[in-house]
Amino acid sequence: MENVVLVIHLILALSLIGMVLMQRSEGGGLGIGGGGGGAAGSRAAGTAMGKATWILAIAFICTSIALTIIAAEKSAGASVVDRLVDAPATVEGVVTPDLGESLLPPSEGDAPLVPAGE
Repeated sequence: MENVVLVIHLILALSLIGMVLMQRSEGGGLGIGGGGGGAAGSRAAGTAMGKATWILAIAFICTSIALTIIAAEKSAGASVVDRLVDAPATVEGVVTPDLGESLLPPSEGDAPLVPAGE
């Protein structure tokens, strides 16, 4: 079910982007200086393309809410902390080398390696 809603959501998103890009610009970016009274979004969509954009936007919001509800139901009662606590502390099959005394600093009598021939 989640995959179906997700595919519909992606199709709506791409359609909405295409629809917005195809519309004619009315100037006055972001509604600034657009003339007329009232709020920027108070007038109804005048064209068929504007109405289709509104329908796609509402459908996009509905699929967003549906995906949120589905994700919340899937994760009900689960916590990231619980998954970390339940995870095994050791990994089987990993071989750790015995480092022995190799982590100790060199003794005073050790000289650095010199390449042969010098």
